[in-house]
Amino acid sequence: MLCSGGLDSVVLAADLATTATVFPIYVASGLAWEREERAMLTRALEALPASSRVEPLHVLDASVRDVYAPTHWSITGTPPAWDTPDEDVYLVGRNIVLLGKAAVYCALKKISRIALGPLAGNPFPDATSEFYAAMAHALTLGLAHPMAIETPYRALHKADVIRRGHALGAPMALTMSCMKPEGGVHCGACSKCRERHDAFVEAIGQDPTIYATRRAV
Repeated sequence: MLCSGGLDSVVLAADLATTATVFPIYVASGLAWEREERAMLTRALEALPASSRVEPLHVLDASVRDVYAPTHWSITGTPPAWDTPDEDVYLVGRNIVLLGKAAVYCALKKISRIALGPLAGNPFPDATSEFYAAMAHALTLGLAHPMAIETPYRALHKADVIRRGHALGAPMALTMSCMKPEGGVHCGACSKCRERHDAFVEAIGQDPTIYATRRAV
């Protein structure tokens, strides 16, 4: 499973681990928030319910620093602001890079399923059902190994995921949904923090997240 350390992937890991053994994969691409995100993900995986069947986190390297401009916001750590639309956080080719690298790992390990956690309303071209079907077909052909790509939460919104996380006992406090974290704390000023804040308020009536600024409180 591709794990980013965000709400969606940590809850999905907890969910899948109730019925299967999960091999969590983090693909490092050289983006500004990855060091803090990986640290939080490690803590989250260690805090999953004791009955969860989860293998140790495996980190793969697939840098995009040689294709994204040095001035790109994901490299400089200057993400789109609180009130900007989802389209502004589009990372070109993100899922192609993640799935391609993870699929090679899976083929070598004789694993035939890759799961990831895109949600309903995702506006990006590499997050459609057509893309995932085509990618699975291409990877199966190119690796000479059967490869299914599963997106169990594609019909859910983030508030739905939070409710699911509560039901599973997932460690949602140990998740990172921020593009500019500061000392393990959400910045409270980027659009991902706004998305997290709004989803918690919708799901449970309040947002328990600690933010570096009070914009999201």
